[in-house]
Amino acid sequence: MRIDKFLKVSRLAKRRSEAHEALVNGRIAKDGKNLKPGYDVKVGDVLELHYARKFVTVRVLQVPERVTPSLRAAELYEILGERRDEPADWLGDPTV
Repeated sequence: MRIDKFLKVSRLAKRRSEAHEALVNGRIAKDGKNLKPGYDVKVGDVLELHYARKFVTVRVLQVPERVTPSLRAAELYEILGERRDEPADWLGDPTV
């Protein structure tokens, strides 16, 4: 399954077009390398996702062969880590 579709099915992205845009802009990586929308997701892949204000690292547990109503998004991945970016971290020290 293509990564842009996997992100939508697993609800890590709201829309497939949103996932595609994140991939094109280099906000989703595996092993420190940015992924392209056509990358085929495999079980065991560790993905790093950069949202607007947070970074999430997930491990792919399951890649469905097809999308069905009984599919549970939470069973497709596990969250390995999460950190938030605060504006103060990237704006610099205001007292300088």
